[in-house]
Parts: sequence; structure tokens; C-alpha cells
Amino acid sequence: QVQLVESGGGLVQPGGSLRLSCAASGSIFSVNTMAWYRQAPGKQREFVAIITSGGRPNYTDSVKGRFTISRDNAKNTVYLQMNSLKPEDTAVYYCNAVVVLIRFGTPTNYWGQGTQVTVSS
Repeated sequence: QVQLVESGGGLVQPGGSLRLSCAASGSIFSVNTMAWYRQAPGKQREFVAIITSGGRPNYTDSVKGRFTISRDNAKNTVYLQMNSLKPEDTAVYYCNAVVVLIRFGTPTNYWGQGTQVTVSS
């Protein structure tokens, strides 16, 4: 069983910063990509950022230059540093990880429970 536990959400003023964390735990052989998605009220879940096991990041255009994704492979943890936050960044942020449970096992997708980020004055 694998669990993804997110933390770091909250209320912040426009222009402020937050750092999200997501730790994967359980019987894990390896973690492939780790990513962040978000879902605003009344909207579909959307991709925010992804990072490979080798540390290569990719971002959706709306957060480029403001958000930074990083990971600590020893801790199976992914981070999302969010700067210059805007009201339109308000959403529930979900962590995603592709996990291999045993050697030569099938990579499996896991999701966290979500953490609320609210950007408002």
C-alpha cells in the first residue's frame, strides 16, 4: 500500500509564496515521475508541474517562472515552491506519483488527498 501525504497549503495574499510538500510512503521499490495537479471550483483537474526521477522538470505555461518543482529521492518527496501567487492559482492541489512496488513491477499511478491553496486579499 502506498500513501501520498501533502502539506503546506493555506491562505496567502496575492504576490505571496507557499511551499507544498508531498511524501510517498509504503512498500516502494522506486518512484518514477512525481507531479502536481490542481482543481479549482467548478473546473476540471489540470496539470501544473512534473519532475522525472532524474530531476528534469516541466510546467504548464501559466506557472512558468513563478513555480518550481523539486524532489528528494532519498525521502520520496516532491516539493512545489509557489511564488508571485495570483488569485487564479486558488485551487486544491493534488500530488501524483508513478510508483513501482517491486523490481520489474508495473508502474502504478497514486494520488494524494489534496491540499487547499487560497490566494486572496
